[in-house]
Order: sequence, then C-alpha cells, then structure tokens
Amino acid sequence: MGRYRPPAARKSPYITRQGYLCLEAESKQLWVRRREVTRALAAAAAEGDRSENAEYIYRKKELRELDRRIRYLQKRLPELKVVESPPSNPAQIFFGALVELEDEQGVVERYRIVGPDEFDPARGWISMDAPMARALMKRTLDDEVVVQTPSGERRYWVVAVSYEMSRGRM
Repeated sequence: MGRYRPPAARKSPYITRQGYLCLEAESKQLWVRRREVTRALAAAAAEGDRSENAEYIYRKKELRELDRRIRYLQKRLPELKVVESPPSNPAQIFFGALVELEDEQGVVERYRIVGPDEFDPARGWISMDAPMARALMKRTLDDEVVVQTPSGERRYWVVAVSYEMSRGRM
C-alpha cells in the first residue's frame, strides 16, 4: 500500500494584517532556528557512527520538520490577501466579523471569523472555511443559523455582529 494522499482542499487566501505579520515573523524565526539546528547536526555528524547516534537522528528529524514548515510558508505567504477594512455592509457577517450566537439553551458563544492560517479555537477564532463560518456568512442580526455538526444539527441565533478594528485596520 502506497503513501499517496490526495491533495488537501484549497484554503481561502484571506488573512488579517495581524495574522500576516505573525506568519512573517514565524518564517524569520524558523530560518534562525534552522541555522542552530544545522550547526548542532554538523557537530553530531562529526562524532562518528551515525546509525546509532541519537543526537544525529533527532537533529535530522528536526531539520526535516523545519524545512517542511519553511517550504509551506514560502509558498503560502505570496498568495495571501490581507483584508484591512470592514465590508461595505457592517450589519452582515463576512470575513473578520466578531459574532455572538445564542444556542437553543440560551448559551451565548462568541466567534471571530479569520483566515485558515490564523484560526485559534482557544480564542474563539474560527476559519472562514469551517462549517460554522460558512453557515454564518451573509447572515445578519436575529437570523437563525443551522449548522451540521458531528453530533447532529444545531441551531443558533445571531445576537451581535461587529468588526474589531485596531488602528483603523481589521
């Protein structure tokens, strides 16, 4: 059996300015880390027999992981489109929206719709490619939203929509 995996679905190219700057900083930091790992790898290789050299094997693996992430960022950064202004209709839900939803039990949840490269569930940031975000797109205040989840269908009502602005940018 081969290791072939079909290509992943294309991610949306949108990102906030803050997210883009974080990815650029990560890319620069990875290059610095790569230089350190390369030096450590060369020192481990100089110790002799590489087949039983745990340090050498570990550093090779670490370098491979760094190179994979660097390659990804080098391909991804040029194709990203930074969204810096709110939409023309701020009452509707689009990219960058802060949305408050109330479920059937009256529990209020808060989400921010961001690009697929910057989602963070701990902060309530969801990717615009996620089923929840796709269900929310173009909805307005007091709309009912039905989302298919692994545990079944869930209903929400849009309680608030706003666009977080920092220094005039999203």
